[in-house]
Amino acid sequence: MQVSLDSRAAELLKLLVERYIQDGEPVGSRTLARMAGLGLSPATIRNVMADLDVMGFVASPHTSAGRVPTTRGYRYFVDSLLAPESLSQDEREQIIDDLVPGGRSVSDLVQATSTLLSRLTNMAAVVTVPRRNLAILRRIEFLPLSDNRVLAILVVNQHEVQNRVLTLERAYGADELTCYANLLNEHFAGRDLISLRNALARDAGEAQARINVMLSDAASIAERALEQSEPADYVMAGSPNLMAFEELADIKRLRHLFDALDRKRDLLGLFDQCLHAEGLQIFIGDESGYRVLDECSVITTPYRVNGEVAGVLGVIGPTRMAYSRIIPLVQETARALSAGLKDGT
Repeated sequence: MQVSLDSRAAELLKLLVERYIQDGEPVGSRTLARMAGLGLSPATIRNVMADLDVMGFVASPHTSAGRVPTTRGYRYFVDSLLAPESLSQDEREQIIDDLVPGGRSVSDLVQATSTLLSRLTNMAAVVTVPRRNLAILRRIEFLPLSDNRVLAILVVNQHEVQNRVLTLERAYGADELTCYANLLNEHFAGRDLISLRNALARDAGEAQARINVMLSDAASIAERALEQSEPADYVMAGSPNLMAFEELADIKRLRHLFDALDRKRDLLGLFDQCLHAEGLQIFIGDESGYRVLDECSVITTPYRVNGEVAGVLGVIGPTRMAYSRIIPLVQETARALSAGLKDGT
């Protein structure tokens, strides 16, 4: 449960966090006294800092008399004290210009978004690929292969072609598969893949009950094709940017972090949580639940296709990141990507 600070303590915590984000050095009471403009003496400020230290909002590194924010201090700052900056006209134009579809594929837009967000924030930027269940089936075809295998060709959205090799219980002839494809295209073209798969499972069972073998087989094969969605994935840009931050520059820590970014499993678990959350999510330090991110903050927000959450984008950086600047950049980029995907899908 978040403790409420009085106005004086909150103002001093805000100043300390902002100064530490700017300089990366512990902040002393004399520095705060010069910044505050509150008419408080260094002794009074030291007493307030001591109280904040006891409450866990700040801590004193062993090598300095100054203090630095803790995870709890950053959390209070982000939740209660933060005033997001307005984006400059130049930043808005960069985001719009870089993410105008212009006939580009979804994968190209995702890559462009990751590169742009990394460049604007000087952090590592991550964009998950759109979930396949939001794709709209335009057409499906089946071609027989050897050894009871069938090639399923799915045309989704406007241009995207997905090929999947299915191993089935028996061999199917070309004419038989053509009939199945025609049947499915007649009844199911224009449906999104997740509702289509549910409908196919239901129709296969109903057809079996009616002894309609053709529809049952067609629905069963198509359901198998839709099961083989590609695993969740993401595109990352700018991970070398993290080396510029002293608190992340330890070689062992960086190696573990880069290994995790490359392996993807841990981050995908975190981003999957964000898919089911409302709006912006900020994980500070150990809040993510992944030890490798204990010295990092992760800011994410979902992007949408036709009003439905399709994926997540965000940035990874040190806990000492400029939240007031980065949060609006993440949000505006998500809006632009959503608009680009709507126009380009």
